[in-house]
Amino acid sequence: MPTDLIVALVDQPGTLAKASDALGRAGVNIDGACGYVCDGQGLYHVLVQDVERGRRALLNGGFILEDERRVVATPVEDRPGAAAELLRRVADAGVNVDLLYMTLDGRLVLGGPDIAKIEQALER
Repeated sequence: MPTDLIVALVDQPGTLAKASDALGRAGVNIDGACGYVCDGQGLYHVLVQDVERGRRALLNGGFILEDERRVVATPVEDRPGAAAELLRRVADAGVNVDLLYMTLDGRLVLGGPDIAKIEQALER
């Protein structure tokens, strides 16, 4: 089950590298990620399969986990409009998406308050 770990980072050079290194040294593969700064706080979303090991690696590395949550990682064709078609299905089902990024293998990661409804909308 894909899980998004949300790591709090100090907004300075090297913090993304240190968090990624902590996961790598623990043998946790990063399937997808995004990072940004919001109100002076760095946030690093990391998609992992091995949640327990990923959580432990980050905590042992001195990082603060803001949250962790189940997400949907769905295949998306590499063509213009493909992502929009998937997102339209979710929107037409009246489901909100509050997180979106891509995996290394080209899947679209979606998070929101109702993952089950996002999954149902994508199955149509």
